[in-house]
Amino acid sequence: MAPQDFIYPDAEIPENVGKYPASSQAGGGYVWDEVLEYRVRCFPRNGAADIADGCDYYYAFVTFLEAKAFAEATTGPNNPLALVLQQEHIEELREGDYRHIREKRITEWPVAFLRRPKRTPNTIPDFLTVDAPVNRLAILRGE
Repeated sequence: MAPQDFIYPDAEIPENVGKYPASSQAGGGYVWDEVLEYRVRCFPRNGAADIADGCDYYYAFVTFLEAKAFAEATTGPNNPLALVLQQEHIEELREGDYRHIREKRITEWPVAFLRRPKRTPNTIPDFLTVDAPVNRLAILRGE
């Protein structure tokens, strides 16, 4: 499936969109559990309207298509990001050294990361098992 044909999931709880903290983790973790919202950050220094005393700000959306349409019609935005919930995730301390983290966190991801399979109860244990295939990271990335 070509990237432009991928159907991104909608926010899990639409009524909560726009209510999550503005700051979050950024990237990482390799797996995801829920999409909370899509964000388009706007930058006055790049030509976006200055509605926050020169500071960056964002708009939140339920769907990727709404966020994408807004970004395309707006001056000074970044590409849409996905705010995701990770009930558990994989930490890579250094290349090839992985650790199973069992703490809930919220992080912003490039939407392309959502092409990775959603986490299941076996995703992380299977990834970390000693007999995992050599290409386990590619499998996790959905490649």
